[in-house]
Amino acid sequence: MEELRKSFKGRDFLSLRDFTGREINFILDEAARLKAMQKAGIPHPYLQGKTLAMIFQKSSTRTRVSFEVAMLHLGGHALFLSPRDIQMGRGESVPDTARVLSRYVDGIMIRTFSQSEVEELAEYATVPVINGLTDLTHPGQILADLLTVKEHKGQLAGLKLAYIGDGNNIAHSLLLGCPKVGMHISVASPEGYRPNPDIVTLAKQAAEETGVKVEVISNPVQAITDADVVVTDVWASMGQEQEQKEREQAFAGYQVNQALCAHAKPDYIFLHCLPAHRGEEVTADIIDGPHSAAWDEAENRLHIHKALLALLL
Repeated sequence: MEELRKSFKGRDFLSLRDFTGREINFILDEAARLKAMQKAGIPHPYLQGKTLAMIFQKSSTRTRVSFEVAMLHLGGHALFLSPRDIQMGRGESVPDTARVLSRYVDGIMIRTFSQSEVEELAEYATVPVINGLTDLTHPGQILADLLTVKEHKGQLAGLKLAYIGDGNNIAHSLLLGCPKVGMHISVASPEGYRPNPDIVTLAKQAAEETGVKVEVISNPVQAITDADVVVTDVWASMGQEQEQKEREQAFAGYQVNQALCAHAKPDYIFLHCLPAHRGEEVTADIIDGPHSAAWDEAENRLHIHKALLALLL
């Protein structure tokens, strides 16, 4: 285990594609350990004197607060950098930004639009780069989801997760992560809003190794039938606001509500990365009801980010 721990040091965290099932489970275990220490009031300043640059091209509540608090708990310091605060917002290149920040800080977290921008930043940085979200993937969120499922269900392997809605970055990262930890995954999206086919191919390749089922279909009832975990996300993500009305029509039959969830297992749990639009992708009685673990999920962003920072930095 010590060798596995050492193998994380200095690595980037760009996509769950880059991590094995064993490594993903190790991160979850580390997050659970740090969470227990925090709850018990045991200090864990593993990153004393370390600094994290946080580049935000997209605004955030959970990502900013959880990374900042994580660094504080770990004894380090985080710097919030919006486009107005750094020269990237005025045309400085990503490689130049990466080179300069690497001389100042011990790690970089970036929340932005393009996955290629994150990958370019990592290519030129000499410190670990963490993907805080792109339009293509949201790997840290899905680790928080998996930690929440494990807490509520006691296991991951053999469970079925149903994702209902837009084939976006959440769907992509669930597809990349679930098969690696032995979870079946069924994604229901309307035509024209399906997940990236290259990511679906990667998911099915991982599923062959672990013996689980991956399906991408259009029927939400079929997807949610016998699901242990039900997940959804907003129909229009940041940058897609102008498509709101069009998307409301396309996703009209994909609302997670009592009628749809009646097809899941009686003890299913509901997850949502937040922010949620009650009355659109999910009804209030689901997200605020007894099956919802969305608030545990939101808290677990902190513990996952803490684990990632402690391991990579």
